[in-house]
Amino acid sequence: MNIISYNLNGLRSAIKKGFIEWLTESNPDIICLQEIKATQNDIDVAAIEALGYHTYWYPAQKKGYSGVAVFSKQLPENVSHGHAYEQSDFEGRVIVLKYKEFTLINAYFPSGTSGEIRQAYKYQWLDEFYEYITELKKTQPNLIVCGDYNICHKAIDIHDPVSNKKSSGFLPEERAWMDKWFDAGFVDSFRVFNDQPHEYSWWSQRAASRERNKGWRIDYISISEGIKARLKSAGILQSVKHSDHCPVTIELS
Repeated sequence: MNIISYNLNGLRSAIKKGFIEWLTESNPDIICLQEIKATQNDIDVAAIEALGYHTYWYPAQKKGYSGVAVFSKQLPENVSHGHAYEQSDFEGRVIVLKYKEFTLINAYFPSGTSGEIRQAYKYQWLDEFYEYITELKKTQPNLIVCGDYNICHKAIDIHDPVSNKKSSGFLPEERAWMDKWFDAGFVDSFRVFNDQPHEYSWWSQRAASRERNKGWRIDYISISEGIKARLKSAGILQSVKHSDHCPVTIELS
């Protein structure tokens, strides 16, 4: 089974840049999308369904903002929208699909780059999400958490850790949360196979950052320890360019 996670920074924009053609060629079993900035009614869903996907949507209530979606070739046993935290659910940040062998969470973590108010909300959201996942693990221990986490975990995950040490997305408190996350029984799937620097999933649209590979690794697929034995590969698809992010992927046996 191949699973992809991809922040599209606007699904409609990505479609104009060839997203559907790329999806046809790459043919993942499941693709988790963040920051879709669209509703189901804004998209030619028939073109996606024609590829064999069942589509599940959780847009933000604010038009043209945030939102997540999952396209899956396998029918889930259950789908739930949101995780019962009002502001997060208003912004369309979490969708959960229960399959026979695992539960898939597609999450778009908030950014704090716009100022102190959103940074404070980011910390609140992280605490709420951690609490939610802790409870979920009690009944559904095999979890896959895809998404744009909006945090670089370690210095290896960012092109310039020194100058960005006070930047949202690489703050000590955010990195400590990631420590806690992985200490709680999650595996950073990409780092199981790759311990090299300069492997990024997001680049600023300024100063030719992508061309110069001045990026950040903020997109992750975390898996429960119980799934690790099934992990065959994980990667970052840096050549795919429909967004300021690129897809990240895992393959399970």
